[in-house]
Amino acid sequence: MSRLSDGDVDRPASRTPSVDRAHPSGHHELISADGIRLSAVHRPENARDLAFVVAHGFTGSWRRPKVAAVMATLHGLGGVVGFDFRGHGASGGRSTLGDREVLDLDAAVAWARDLGYRRVATIGFSMGGSVVVRHAALHGGVDAVVSVSAPSRWYYRGTPPMRRLHHAIDHPVGRLVVRTALRTRVASENWNPIPEAPRDLAGRISPVPLLVVHGDRDAYFPLDHAEQLFAAARDPKELWIEPGLGHAENAVAPELVARIGAWVVRGVR
Repeated sequence: MSRLSDGDVDRPASRTPSVDRAHPSGHHELISADGIRLSAVHRPENARDLAFVVAHGFTGSWRRPKVAAVMATLHGLGGVVGFDFRGHGASGGRSTLGDREVLDLDAAVAWARDLGYRRVATIGFSMGGSVVVRHAALHGGVDAVVSVSAPSRWYYRGTPPMRRLHHAIDHPVGRLVVRTALRTRVASENWNPIPEAPRDLAGRISPVPLLVVHGDRDAYFPLDHAEQLFAAARDPKELWIEPGLGHAENAVAPELVARIGAWVVRGVR
């Protein structure tokens, strides 16, 4: 996907102090390092020991029922921070499809730390799965990383859904449809420079534990994406190939989310 990136995005920016500005509707406003306003929510855990930061997929939002269900299941194991990536939901800006989104995730992680959580794990789905890998490699500051249904490389058009997606985001009419129908605003500019792909950065995450989860019925990204991520990473790492699982947060069952959460709890002890 050829999207916006003006400057050296792959050089880690300094962590931005989190802005916790509460709104009457119950959500909070964070500011990314490049000045994008982000809608976020916190489901607290009294001990403030472990927080899960949930990164949704393209066209998602923390308000979407499937994302909310993931957050609800994880809330049984710790605090949860959800947020809308730039260009999504109630956040400002425009989506760069995994490039500058690392700054959005960094703001959410910083907020979790500001809230007093001692350990923070990031869990991302699809686009969010690529972002958690890139963020852990470029910015760090997390204690465990889970990447679900994520691409390992850019520009993939090998499945019908990905060909349709590229056709939409690469044309003005397609971006208009995505904006009006799915409430997702996509940047029109091409990436410059092209950011490092998840598989090129996965090796930098260690010694933070990485879990790669992928379904054998994923219609967007075949299993070789998960296998490439896993092969590129260093220990500690695990790969779960889930029989019958489709794509991302829309396909995960509470049982799988609970298993992922339990893996995180074990990994950060």
